Amino acid sequence: MITISNVTVRYGGKPLFDGITCTIGTKNKIGLVGKNGAGKSTLLKMIARQFSPDEGEIITPKEYRIGYLPQDGISVSGKTVYDEVAETVFSEVMALQEREEALSHELSTRTDYESDAYTQLIHDLTECHDEVHRRGGSTMRADIENILSGLGFLPGDTTRLCDEFSGGWQMRIELAKILLSKPDCVLLDEPTNHLDIESVQWLEQFLSGYNGSVVLVSHDRAFLDTITNRTIEITNGGIEDYGVSYSKYVIERVERRALVEAAYKNQQRDIAQQERFIERFKSKASLASRVQSRIKQLDKIDRIELEEEDTSAIRFSFPPAPRSGKLPIETKQLSKQYGTKTILKPMDIAIERGDRIAFVGKNGEGKTTFAKILTGKEQHGGELITGHNVQIGYFEQHQAESLDPDASVFDIIDRAAKGDMRLKMRSLLGAFLFSGDAVNKKVRVLSGGEKSRLAMAKLLLEPSNLLILDEPTNHLDMRSKDVLKQALLDYDGTLVVVSHDREFLQGLTTKVWEFAGGKIKEYVGDIYEYLAAKNATSMREIERAKQTPAVEIVPVPAPSQPVAPPKVDTSKHLSREEQKERDKAERKKKRDIEEAEQRIANLEKEIADLEQRMNDAAFFSSPDYATTMQRHNAAQHELESAMEQWAALAG
Repeated sequence: MITISNVTVRYGGKPLFDGITCTIGTKNKIGLVGKNGAGKSTLLKMIARQFSPDEGEIITPKEYRIGYLPQDGISVSGKTVYDEVAETVFSEVMALQEREEALSHELSTRTDYESDAYTQLIHDLTECHDEVHRRGGSTMRADIENILSGLGFLPGDTTRLCDEFSGGWQMRIELAKILLSKPDCVLLDEPTNHLDIESVQWLEQFLSGYNGSVVLVSHDRAFLDTITNRTIEITNGGIEDYGVSYSKYVIERVERRALVEAAYKNQQRDIAQQERFIERFKSKASLASRVQSRIKQLDKIDRIELEEEDTSAIRFSFPPAPRSGKLPIETKQLSKQYGTKTILKPMDIAIERGDRIAFVGKNGEGKTTFAKILTGKEQHGGELITGHNVQIGYFEQHQAESLDPDASVFDIIDRAAKGDMRLKMRSLLGAFLFSGDAVNKKVRVLSGGEKSRLAMAKLLLEPSNLLILDEPTNHLDMRSKDVLKQALLDYDGTLVVVSHDREFLQGLTTKVWEFAGGKIKEYVGDIYEYLAAKNATSMREIERAKQTPAVEIVPVPAPSQPVAPPKVDTSKHLSREEQKERDKAERKKKRDIEEAEQRIANLEKEIADLEQRMNDAAFFSSPDYATTMQRHNAAQHELESAMEQWAALAG
């Protein structure tokens, strides 16, 4: 257990934390939340002993082990991935294994079988062997490979030098080391920024069943809800502790704030009454003692501090999209190689006007490369055909980092604005929360979220009809992500989004392109329909041995138009009774399929009605907020189950 006792941290004389106290239990799964700059990362660093508080202390039991993954800044080099992980996590085990080998070799060369020294050697070897086994030495290689595989590393990656991997992959190496070392407490600061969807899901399962405490900072709602059973909000220099997951915290926070506001108003009314009495009678000698008593009472009041609600949020919409040709993008045998490594195999593929496509797949499978090819920023083989009047807007994955660090916020927009947009620069910056002196801040002092907002503002300076966004939500807080998502839902052009954020993608796109093995598979539907289809077809994919084309379209079957399996006419080989039984079974199967289709249709309509209700601005303050959210989540799960049932019947 970790005890945070009366901790105070000051920056420039202003307290970031003011005497906070709480405990982290042995199996707590905690989501750490709060607005940007509240101190979430700072608290993790203090718990990890990266620096000490100005006052108070953080107490941990003797030999208590903490694993800490920061947002960035990890750099590993000089060893292969496997050696880096093994020698960091299992150094003592490897030393024991070497000693075990030495003892075994010595035992095989000695012949003094009756001596005490030989007996002692056997005893030492047995003890050493047992200790290796107790510390996981017998399963060390399998454990390392399982964790690395879960985090997206291929078998051949384990023998590659760490130096060959990008910063995001190096963060995964560090995460693997933390998970394998099995610390008493795992601290993770925005871990999903470096992971693809499959790795995020694997990490969710791993952390949900982790036999220790977990404290994480994340802007991924689905990730928080799957893992956490407790939410700590950093607010107004203090903390608010909620013993629930993130979605339930959102509901309880509204209720708790209403109670605090009522108590605050009552206290302010009492204080005003006391102050009026003091002001009115302070000059009357006959009431001097009562006045002094009231003054002392005021001094003793533990005043309720009500944090001002941060209602700021980016407010914007994308400019109307000029009309493009029917096929904004078309390829003929397009391919991509880096040296001898094939990233994309030759493919013929097209993006139609109005498409809304999510690019998904493991990191390194070509999502970002293909996005850059579409924008003309990457060389390729084959042919890329850009359609009539196509105007591309592109947000790069690390676009925020490419901004000139010595330029001011205003300079960035001033350099990019042309024509009529120069008259709207101040309004555009204000829409992205840059106003007053903030427009003169240098890029180098901006937070990650501020840089992302500035890069997004720059994107709006030119109208586009093909918008390509590569991980646009990294570093954005939840409120800003919601506003961006709404703006994209309202966008009337063609949209391509590379993202690992399932909640952000839900309902935003109508197609999913999965990148794997140099090929692209197209799934019709949004991200959760894609995940359901992947789960339903995974066993069939494993058994499919024949060669597949570079581009394969795998639609999620529409309930109203089931894809029936091919029928084989065996009636002439059956007896009359067998034929009757077969016909009866087929009729029952047909009824079951129809019932499943009707259930799917009903659930889809119910979900659509609920989401329309949830889009109402007044919804979050309505009395049925909690029950509506619960029913929406339940309906989503029921729909997934119904789709799986339908797939099993029709498959």
